Amino acid sequence: MSTPVRKPERVDVCIVGAGATGATAAKVLTEAGRTVVALEKGPWRTKETFGGDELANVNRYNLWPDPAQDPRTVRTTADEQAHEELFCPVPQMVGGGTVHWQGWLPRFTPEDFRLRSIAGEVPGTSLVDWPISYDDLEPYYSKVEWAFGVSGEAGANAYEGWRSQGYPCPPMPQSRYAEKFHKGCANLGWNSFPTPQAALSRPFNGRPATVLSAFAQQHGDPSGTRSSALNVFIPDAVATGRYDLRPESYVRELALDSRGRVRAAIYVDAHGNTVEQEADVFVLAGGAIESARLLLMSQSRRFPDGLANGSDLVGRNVTFHEYSASVGTFADPINAWAGGGYVSASSFQFYNHDASRDFVSGGHIAAAGVGIPLPINWHLPGRPTWGAEAKKVDRELFNHSMAVAMVLHDMPQHDNRVDLDPDVTDAWGFPVARVTLKTHENDLTQGRFLVDRCGEILEAAGAATVDKVYPTRVTGNCSHQHGTTRMGTDPDASVLTPNCRAHEVDNLFVVDGGPLPTATGANPTLTLMANAWRVADRIVAGD
Repeated sequence: MSTPVRKPERVDVCIVGAGATGATAAKVLTEAGRTVVALEKGPWRTKETFGGDELANVNRYNLWPDPAQDPRTVRTTADEQAHEELFCPVPQMVGGGTVHWQGWLPRFTPEDFRLRSIAGEVPGTSLVDWPISYDDLEPYYSKVEWAFGVSGEAGANAYEGWRSQGYPCPPMPQSRYAEKFHKGCANLGWNSFPTPQAALSRPFNGRPATVLSAFAQQHGDPSGTRSSALNVFIPDAVATGRYDLRPESYVRELALDSRGRVRAAIYVDAHGNTVEQEADVFVLAGGAIESARLLLMSQSRRFPDGLANGSDLVGRNVTFHEYSASVGTFADPINAWAGGGYVSASSFQFYNHDASRDFVSGGHIAAAGVGIPLPINWHLPGRPTWGAEAKKVDRELFNHSMAVAMVLHDMPQHDNRVDLDPDVTDAWGFPVARVTLKTHENDLTQGRFLVDRCGEILEAAGAATVDKVYPTRVTGNCSHQHGTTRMGTDPDASVLTPNCRAHEVDNLFVVDGGPLPTATGANPTLTLMANAWRVADRIVAGD
């Protein structure tokens, strides 16, 4: 290892990552008076650099990791040879995944935090209860919703937990997607509600209402009006004068002092210089895959198998969700192009565990576009994707189609893990993350059930045709990552304490999806930001 060539001034806190959770922690810590350096691997882009280039944003790597620079490898079991695949990518840039997201922000339910107690043992899984409860997190849900600006309707989700506050903004305008979804649910007698979203339905906190556009999912926001870490929490932290955000900084190692505490983050800056940043406290917020990878790369005499990994649990129990859908076509137009940006209607009717079903737990069901609801990437299941017939289908059905999709709650398994690939390296010469992932039968059974319910909503809404796309494995297509640094009370069964401090390294915290003991069946970003705020409060309090 080369000798660091630069050593900036020591700070109170060093955060690795400036996405949803890193930005949340930075806001809280800097506003509490702490000096913070944030090391972000990707660039710091502004709204002027974003736009509606579908080929660049969806088909190429404008907002995604470039697999030529940042490959990952995947295999099903430890006996297989891993192959390279852009598995579960998340934008590596300031703002992270919130730069390109749809922005669905439902809360988890109280049941999510104690599923093991409710459902019992599930053979072949490592299902556990969380070490914290919904009640512990509820105040932080409200803090994020009000600081971030979330549009929704309190009480509309019949399965939601108690709330200390309503939403700061009313729901987003109802699209034709939502009309069809609510109609189908109503005809079936199922509860539905406006999806809470990272968008402003009205001016709020000095920001204008969000500009509606079909260029939402997988596109940056050139108007700067969509709620994101880039547009809200990063500016909040910068405004304190105590936030030093350093983009294009590749952290390769966390180095220890003689007491076994983290002394410095060693990184390569945009100019190729090696830099050593010291701090009192270190917070990892790089995503569950990359944070686990960094811990595993940070080997030392004290931790030969990776930092804070004496239990051999760093990287294990990884979960990813899975996104699949039923797709319907209607005689009347849905206006996919005009309404594709904000498909804001949801149901938790089949979210919580039901002992009468032949699987554990359930998932979030919501109205959605067909794939990416934009012309180049749109196609219907089972229809041609090229040639005259494909063009005919485009002309006749593009504006008459929609999906009802589900978020699958995949089960944690001890042998599903992230580790370091012994053969494949990235553009900087370091081992890439290798994902070992075997889909549990509960995942597939649950997925088939939920897709069938999605189809029933479309049929009840009057769809002329319905195609069901059943998941056959967990592919990582949600870009949701959890579980690699599980939090818990037992150091032999978890990596982190309930406050997300490493059991074995008392000045190291993790605030991304890694601490989550289970994936749950809902989009996780609101919960990740709420937990990051909670952990930052604990750091400020010295807990």
